[in-house]
Amino acid sequence: MPLHPSTPITAKDPVDAVPPVGRLTVLGIQHVLAFYAGAVVVPLVIATGLKLDSATTIHLINADLLTCGIATIIQSVGLGKRIGVRLPLIQGVTFTAVSPLIAIGLAATGGKGGVEGLPAMYGSIIAAGLATFLAAPYFAKLLRFFPPVVTGSLLTVMGTTLMSVSAMDIVSWGANAGPGQDASALTLRGLAYALATLAIIVAVQRIFKGFMSTIAVLVGLITATAAALALGDADFSGVQQAAPLGITTPFYFGIPQFTITGIVSMIIVMAVTAVETTGDVFATGEVVGRRITPRHIAAALRADGLSTLLGGILNSFPYTCFAQNVGLVRLTRVKSRWVVTAAGVLMIILGVLPKAGAVVAAIPTPVIGGASLAMFASVAVVGIQTLGKVDMRDNRNAVIVSTSVGLALLVTFKPDIANVMPSWLAILFGSGVTIGAISAVVLNIVFFHLGAQRGADVAVVSGRPVDLKAVNAMDRQEFVRAFADLYEGATWPAERAWQRRPFASGAELHRALEEEVLSASAQEQEELIAGYLPVVDLLLGEGGDAQAELDTASLALGEFDDAERAELQGLADAYQERFGRPLVMCVSRAADRSQLIARGWQRVEASPAREARMALGEVIDIAQARFETRVADANPIRSAWSRAFEQLD
Repeated sequence: MPLHPSTPITAKDPVDAVPPVGRLTVLGIQHVLAFYAGAVVVPLVIATGLKLDSATTIHLINADLLTCGIATIIQSVGLGKRIGVRLPLIQGVTFTAVSPLIAIGLAATGGKGGVEGLPAMYGSIIAAGLATFLAAPYFAKLLRFFPPVVTGSLLTVMGTTLMSVSAMDIVSWGANAGPGQDASALTLRGLAYALATLAIIVAVQRIFKGFMSTIAVLVGLITATAAALALGDADFSGVQQAAPLGITTPFYFGIPQFTITGIVSMIIVMAVTAVETTGDVFATGEVVGRRITPRHIAAALRADGLSTLLGGILNSFPYTCFAQNVGLVRLTRVKSRWVVTAAGVLMIILGVLPKAGAVVAAIPTPVIGGASLAMFASVAVVGIQTLGKVDMRDNRNAVIVSTSVGLALLVTFKPDIANVMPSWLAILFGSGVTIGAISAVVLNIVFFHLGAQRGADVAVVSGRPVDLKAVNAMDRQEFVRAFADLYEGATWPAERAWQRRPFASGAELHRALEEEVLSASAQEQEELIAGYLPVVDLLLGEGGDAQAELDTASLALGEFDDAERAELQGLADAYQERFGRPLVMCVSRAADRSQLIARGWQRVEASPAREARMALGEVIDIAQARFETRVADANPIRSAWSRAFEQLD
């Protein structure tokens, strides 16, 4: 939204933009291909664990794809105002539920397995889905327990641990070698296909721009599959054998049965996946540039709950957001949620057309492994970028990251650890994502929310150092009095930031103030900018005050001659005439006065839309400089060490 009436209407949010039909379809197919292997592996594993026949297995796969499509549309398009996060997120079956579901099915049949155990399994899924839907707003209120150190750790864990799935796909040929086959040769052949797929993806992104670069993964999958078909390593005979139509019906395997142990175990599963969904929503928010609030988390979890409820009715499984498609969004930089919606429609088609699904299923697993490797690595990169916002000089943050990543990789490298655990612990050690996410959340609570908080003072308030505990204990009036002057003449940033207490660090406090400014209305932002003195008045010493003198203290200005004064006044008049607001600049960010004046003239020549953003950015920079001064005053020794190390760069 523009800040000034004279600015043109800005372009539509890329998240809500709808690409042309042809591009929409191609990009949707790319998401389906990236998602397909992960979608069908859960029903395959569960069918094997429950000793189901091939006809039942195919039915479960079709039901899964159908419900995946419906769930994805619910999440990306939304139902009403409170269901669905309306971001480019694919919904898929959670891997965390595999072991508990098999256990429920076996328990219902006395360990024999078979379709007789499915009604008990689906009864537990329905109950857990309903519980998740109802509990979503309460879980969303726990958002303060997910600062960047937690979400960054969670995303890094997701990306790094999911690479093991790619590795298994890549070496799958060698692992499944039959009699008379050379396992080593098959493994090398699969590795060659995977590396070729990865190389094609990288090459397309390097050589092409625009639309072609956004479908790099699709190009890699199709090209590598075509090569495998030419070399006799891809088999599409299953397409002819597949039935032309296959539609699942509600409660196909009988009326659901509800057992206490089954329901409890599935609720625990959904509690774990709620943490994973929260991480995926944060990751997508980082990629598309959306600030994630409790409302977003609640909407996403309601969609999870509703989709899981539908899964129990339509003979499918519990649902959550799929991290690999978050990686694809980052890799392609296509942010439209309607692309994901198109993928959902295609999944519904695959769910009712077994032949279409058979075409996708014929893609060699090493090819899928090579493509997913690039996508999972992209998720890890988002996590690393998020961790870049965390103060690692605080040892508490370092311990949270190292411990959660270490435990996640331990379980990933040695997955059989879960087999030696008591049954009540097995679910926690069932996947690296689960143990890593829970570790990060729990350690953050232990270090930053329980007991007396250690650490440096946050800032100087009213002439005395104040620590984080004191800041979090302030009432609204005290907080506003302490921090409102970070922004000139406006108290609403501090008033709104106060509602986001408790803060885990001084950086989180400053980030809360900044985000309130960025998310304010256009009128509020414009009024905030108008409350600042023009930078020219500061430079010439006209109308300044004590705070203005502090803001300009870091810049060695010297005396201005008559020509320079005339140029500065001309700059101020030109800017005011063009944009109707004072020229606000953070002088502490300039190396000298000539650079600052040059920046001023560049801004006069900028477009109105861009200058609106730049003006607000200067206001935020001024507030950050003021905040940093307070932190330095409160922690003189630490600040001195920081400056010493910065000088070594």
